[in-house]
Formats: sequence, C-alpha cells, structure tokens
Amino acid sequence: MNLSFWSIIFASIATAVIFWLVLLIFGRSEKEITRHITHLYPISDPQFLRSMSVLLGPALVMGNRVETLLNGDEIFPAMLKAIRSAEKTITFETFIYWSGNIGKEFADTLSDKARQGIRIHILLDWVGSQKIDESYIQEMQDAGVEVEKYHRPTWRTWRRLNNRTHRKILVVDGRIGFTGGVGIADEWNGHAQGPDNWRDTHYRIEGPVVAQLQAAFTDNWTKVKGNVLHSGEYFPELKENGPYFAQVFKSSTEGGAESMHLMYLLSIAAAQESIHLSMAYFVPDVLARDAMVAALKRGVTIQIILPGRYIDQTLVRSASRGTWGSLLEAGAEIFEFQPTMFHCKVLIVDKQWVSVGSTNFDNRSFKLNDEANLNIYDQQFAQRQLVDFRRDLARARQITFQEWKNRPWKEKAWEYSLKIMRPQL
Repeated sequence: MNLSFWSIIFASIATAVIFWLVLLIFGRSEKEITRHITHLYPISDPQFLRSMSVLLGPALVMGNRVETLLNGDEIFPAMLKAIRSAEKTITFETFIYWSGNIGKEFADTLSDKARQGIRIHILLDWVGSQKIDESYIQEMQDAGVEVEKYHRPTWRTWRRLNNRTHRKILVVDGRIGFTGGVGIADEWNGHAQGPDNWRDTHYRIEGPVVAQLQAAFTDNWTKVKGNVLHSGEYFPELKENGPYFAQVFKSSTEGGAESMHLMYLLSIAAAQESIHLSMAYFVPDVLARDAMVAALKRGVTIQIILPGRYIDQTLVRSASRGTWGSLLEAGAEIFEFQPTMFHCKVLIVDKQWVSVGSTNFDNRSFKLNDEANLNIYDQQFAQRQLVDFRRDLARARQITFQEWKNRPWKEKAWEYSLKIMRPQL
C-alpha cells in the first residue's frame, strides 16, 4: 500500500465526517407541512379565530392597546423611555445588538436602572450580536444586569448552531411590551430618509397580551439559564387596557418550528379580499407560493413590498427574485422599496387580521429560528397599518411580470443556482 492509497482513504473518511456533521447541524427530523392548506372559511368567520387560538395557540385575548412606532426616531425613544420608567423588572431579547451610539445608549440606560435595583435579564443571540463592543456587555454586567448569549457554541450545544433566536422582545415590569422588526444598531436611526437610515416598524403594547410576550422571553431564558422567571414581578395581574383582540404567537425548533409557517399559510388561505405584505426577506417555499396563487385565482388582491437595491443580504434578494414568476404571472403586485433598506415584517389580510413581529417570509424564520409575532384581529388597527403600507408603496417601484421575464440570463442563472440554498435562507 502506497501513500496515495492512504491519502484517498483519509480523504474519504474526512469527507464522510464533514457530511455527517452537516447533516447533524443543518438537517431536520421533524415532520414538515407537505399538504396544501385549502380555503375553508374567511377571516371574518369565527372558525378562523378558533383555529388560531386552539389549533396553534395561545388564545387571543381582549383588552389590549397597541401603538405603532415608525423607524428609529420613534422606536428608540419609546423603548428607552419605558426602560427608564421600570420599577421592578426588565426582560430584553434581541437578535441584532451592534456597537454604535444607540447600542451605547441602551447599555448605559440599562446599567443605570440595574444600579437602582431593577432586575434586568438580557438575552442576545450569539450570531446576531457578534458586532457588539464587549465593553457594553461588561458595563452592564458590572452594574448587575444578567446578560446571556443564545446558543453560544459549546460541546453541548454545537448541534444547535443553525438555530438562532430572532425574537425582538422588550418587557418592562411585566406590563409594557415591545416587539417588531428593529435591532439595536445605528442603521435604524433616523426616519428612513436615506440609505443609512433603515425603514422599520415596531409596536408598544399594553394589556393582557403582554403576559404572552413575557412568556415568549421566559421560554428562551429558561433554555439558557435553567431557571424560570415566574413571580408577580414578571407576570403581574393585567387588566384590559385597550380595544384590541390579540395574541403573541411564537415558534422554535424545539417547540413547534412549523407553527409559524402554518399560521401564515392559514392566514393566506382564509383571505377573500386582499393580502398586503411588507417583508424584509421574502423567499417563499412552494406551499406558500401555491397558497398565494390559489388566493389570486379566487379574486384576492396581493401587494408585496420588498427591499430594493439597498439590502444587507444581497444573496437573499437574488434567491427571492427567483421565486416571483408564478406569483407575478397569476397577478400578484410586487414592489421594491427605493430609498433605503426595508426591514418591516407586516402581514395584513382582508383589512382585519394583522401579524407583525420578528418573522420573515422565508424558511429560516419558518423552520430554523425562534420567532415571535403579535397577531391582532381588528379593523381599526388594520386600517392604521394600511396607511403606512400605502406610504411605503408610494416610495417603491413595481416589478412587472414582463420585466421579471426579461432580466439578464446571468441573473437568472445565479438565481437558479441558489435554489439549493433556499432551505437555509
């Protein structure tokens, strides 16, 4: 036996080991949704709410107040004001926390509150917070803030490397909640006035549904720390405080990864009049595309706003464009936002049902990441979101089916080559 023979043997073994590791990290064992969701009832039918409350859960609860916040100029001051008002506890979970002025302001404010005796728990995604200045974390920890990283690679957790927490949750005293699309970074500063000021929407929440938002945070905090935050300081009695019927809907690979996917499919299948979708990352699978085409065939109007040339993930944009054919041909209207990065995540169905939060319309959000959305069943709230949608539409450019068909062949070839990556995007 010569050296080349052993080289081949070792190379084969190494290849097999690498392939096995890839399967362990990126493979999936759960049973996935494989059947089309048919149109059985409209959004207005009580059965739709029963399905959302019982089949998927938790139950929608009445008596919530929700304030819509646009872009960093409105979002960050509202979050910081709530933090400064804390009397007992603050829980905070986010995917992106980067260095910069806004990151430092949050670190300083949270540290100040911890020194006042407020119990503060912060959960940062290990991948999403790679750009944070470690001095921010040290400052907060020195002040008494508990800071943890979600799925930091260790010998016990390396198989979960591909599962990130993408949730955006801030809860103050168990009474005031925030969720939406914003990350803690200077990119969100301003009011979407230019390429350096991202467009996003976040929501300030009061009422019984805040307890569900707190439960979503506690879910992941328990996974990381092993202790449960369950006292009245975190879950106080919450009385009705507004007109909205709402639920906080969460998903994770360990507790129903397909549930968020199913929630979106059921919402699309129930549409009778219109679907308006604002989405940062849009890579719909076959089931989602078929559900939208079926909705278009029964007369539903579909308008979708996506990022244009200003996008932080150009690969995702290319993968997305490769999926538009059947939608455009069936009559969907797709627009690209022009002024800056478009990071919103808002679904409005039949001007009555709204889902907002951290979830993107792609396989990573539906099946790989931990996500949390606020669902609201209310015409007035839906109309408020439609006002913002139309304003964004006025700053977007429509992509026609003919333009999509006539794109350069190199672009088509690149988009086609990305099909193999769509399950990870």
